[in-house]
Amino acid sequence: MDLSNENIVHVKKGNIEYLQFKKLLDYGILNAYTIGKNIGFKANDASGNIIKEKEEKVIKDYEKVCNALGENYNKIVKPIQKHTDNIQIIENKINADMPDINCKEYNNIDGLITNKKDIILATTSADCITLLFFDPVKRVIANVHSGWKGTLQRISIKAVEKMAEKYGSEYYDIICCICPSIRRCHFEVKEDVEKLFEEEFKDLNLEEIIINKEPNKSWYIDTVLINKIILERKGLKQENIIDSNICTVCNKDLMHSYRAEKELYNVNTALIEIKE
Repeated sequence: MDLSNENIVHVKKGNIEYLQFKKLLDYGILNAYTIGKNIGFKANDASGNIIKEKEEKVIKDYEKVCNALGENYNKIVKPIQKHTDNIQIIENKINADMPDINCKEYNNIDGLITNKKDIILATTSADCITLLFFDPVKRVIANVHSGWKGTLQRISIKAVEKMAEKYGSEYYDIICCICPSIRRCHFEVKEDVEKLFEEEFKDLNLEEIIINKEPNKSWYIDTVLINKIILERKGLKQENIIDSNICTVCNKDLMHSYRAEKELYNVNTALIEIKE
């Protein structure tokens, strides 16, 4: 099955598959969102502890993907994500001869920003939204993990604000690419979570964001649309907010999904790098 559409290209190299945003490729920005079940990037147990054997497999899988991309996996910087709104500027790597994975310096971080060449920013997800940002004027990139908790905390807005504050980015220049994630068709929540969204985004048109399919029992929320609206209100151009239009749950046979895989879930990874 080929997932290519007007915004993305589906690449297959041997047993490695990934999606790339055409817009970023046009600017020479390396980017990839891995798909396929033969690789995964989850090195933690349910308590968040690092499992050495899993960490070794994660590093090997990053090597496989980077080889397919023609890149050195030692360039990777990957935070320990905790569903926060914390974003870190990356000026240089910690380890010269290995990827920066599970480093304490990047603990409790869900977004990375850099203007440095030859640093690959990585995040992982299994239904959560991944946002890849690029400012073609200031040559700045960001990789942001925005699960439903991150969306409630408006981490996408905090990312572009930090790009503006640190590097002088203008919001109307910034490109935002939305990777595959759970969509409203499958993001079903109970009343406690629905109320959080209703309160936080009461300034939006909730009728197009939240659907109550089973009265007082379950709601379906469009977190992708929320991010599109708040980013556009912040100043990003509508045409610069580019969606993959792919649901991870609908495509559970091709990519990892927490909702589909349950406690045995693995994660996909998203990569972005300034090449030139």
